[in-house]
Amino acid sequence: QVTLVESGGGLVRAGGSLRLSCGASRRTLRIYAMGWFRQAPGKEREFVAAINWSNDSAYDADSAKGRFTISRDNAKNTVYLQMNSLKSEDTAVYYCAAGPRISSSGTEYIYWGQGTQVTVSS
Repeated sequence: QVTLVESGGGLVRAGGSLRLSCGASRRTLRIYAMGWFRQAPGKEREFVAAINWSNDSAYDADSAKGRFTISRDNAKNTVYLQMNSLKSEDTAVYYCAAGPRISSSGTEYIYWGQGTQVTVSS
């Protein structure tokens, strides 16, 4: 069992930045691919970015590429999502997840955190 805990969310003005963190309870985090997803009110959950154990990464082209950066520190059992140039449409609950491979599909991930709220004011 892996417990994931997100942090770093909050209220930020449009154009600002936030860095989300996802800490894992087990040292075996390094064997998992880690993904970030988000869910805005009234919308379905959507893929944001993912990274595997060898630091290959993938981003959703529309929402994240060019503005967000995913990274991981296996020694700290932590994955990060650096979000720059935030827009009001980035407002959502952000979730991290762990799974066997990089995927944009949430069904590929086994473990999920509880989420952290990001609110971007215009």
